[in-house]
Amino acid sequence: MKGDRVEIVVDAGDTTRTYEVVAGRAGRRVETAVRRGVVEVSEVTRTGVVVRTARFMANRVLALVEQPVPRENGSEISGRTGHPLREDPET
Repeated sequence: MKGDRVEIVVDAGDTTRTYEVVAGRAGRRVETAVRRGVVEVSEVTRTGVVVRTARFMANRVLALVEQPVPRENGSEISGRTGHPLREDPET
């Protein structure tokens, strides 16, 4: 979703560097993958086409923080029925 963001903190020797990958347009999302010692963060369209990719050596990545945009629609929340929990009945 537009606005989804992933922050990557990387060890750059004597300091750390922070990078961000943001889903900039409507219908795009950010996906992360770790393969063969490489952390790959990609911005992907609805149809699965990769728009841009950032790659980092996994042993240099200190933190990977996914920050999704709060959804207005409650339909994406799984496990909720919309009914409040009831308390035990009084006896």
